[in-house]
Amino acid sequence: MKQLFDTVLSPLENDVLNELWPGRALRVREIYQKLKKGRKVALTSVAVILDRLFGKGVVDRKIETARGGLRYVYFPKKDRKQFEKSVVEEAVNKLIAKFGDVAVAYFNERFVKGKR
Repeated sequence: MKQLFDTVLSPLENDVLNELWPGRALRVREIYQKLKKGRKVALTSVAVILDRLFGKGVVDRKIETARGGLRYVYFPKKDRKQFEKSVVEEAVNKLIAKFGDVAVAYFNERFVKGKR
């Protein structure tokens, strides 16, 4: 499924999500500490990516009180399989919206008739 992720996620977004799956809740610094072992990355870049993933609805966050103020704890909204399914569903819906009956006929030929 790596190729599918490459079309909807940047490499850093993909790496960040892989740290959060399966169902972990982590702070920005925790994700940064794990990622910096395998790649050159800045803490601010991880924070920006998490905020972007939050904006896309891929992750959620809660506020935690800590020494020195507040911080976010991020966690995935969907597990990997649910995310994969939503990516495929969105792609199919876009194809149907753009090509209408042609797309539906293709899917019918490819997936319904092909199984006989």
